[in-house]
Amino acid sequence: MLENPRSPRVRAVAKLTKRSARAETGLYLLEGPQAVREALTYSPEAIVELFATPTGWEKHPDIRAKASDAGIDVEYVTEYVLNAMADTVTPQGLVAVVRQAPASVRDIFAASPRLVAICEEIRDPGNLGTIIRAADAAGADAVVLTGRTVDPYNPKVVRATTGSLFHLPVSVGAELSDVVEKAHAAGLRILAADVKGEDLLHARADGVLAEPTAWLFGNEARGLEDEALAQADQVLKLPIFGRAESLNLATAASVCLYESAFAQRAASSA
Repeated sequence: MLENPRSPRVRAVAKLTKRSARAETGLYLLEGPQAVREALTYSPEAIVELFATPTGWEKHPDIRAKASDAGIDVEYVTEYVLNAMADTVTPQGLVAVVRQAPASVRDIFAASPRLVAICEEIRDPGNLGTIIRAADAAGADAVVLTGRTVDPYNPKVVRATTGSLFHLPVSVGAELSDVVEKAHAAGLRILAADVKGEDLLHARADGVLAEPTAWLFGNEARGLEDEALAQADQVLKLPIFGRAESLNLATAASVCLYESAFAQRAASSA
């Protein structure tokens, strides 16, 4: 059992909360039973190390079974050690070190996707994680991160995805112009979500949302720059029916993705 929270091994795990350490090692941190469960279910080969307190390990027989099936050994640690490793105050008894596995933009669009989320310079980890989760829930085929978008392996992003990071391809570090070019070549329409656009309800009525689509979402504070908007086929905004000044980015992205998901499924069943 690891008992010293100041040991070099514990410190190496704790460093993965920093982007520089993640970039250097190609690893990242998973915290809590839900994240570990999803990794064991969908990407067990990516797990490098698995740590648990004896109590935390005992609480989750399904996780123990999945780890055993994948041939992954658990290393027991004390509560103090686990807390030293984790980014959260309450890691719930389980932490894993996982190998990063970003998808390539080329592979994403070569697979003939019908619904993709493109995130351009999204800076808030909670927003990005929620968008990845919403894209997964809406049945999107991939999420593509461009510009200076926050690192998807940031612990706050990983937590906000609640495991969706393991359910669909996520591409990192692409140039927007290259993504748009490949999306067009794959037959997708680029729809930008921005307050400068026309009412989304018009696009719904015109049947635009039923087409293969890549939604483009921008920065929380500034939205999309004019150069990015110019690369879209159409710019749309969500109508505000109440007195709210605006919608949170992740909320708006969730609505847009679901609008496309509803329209595409309705068209395919017609």
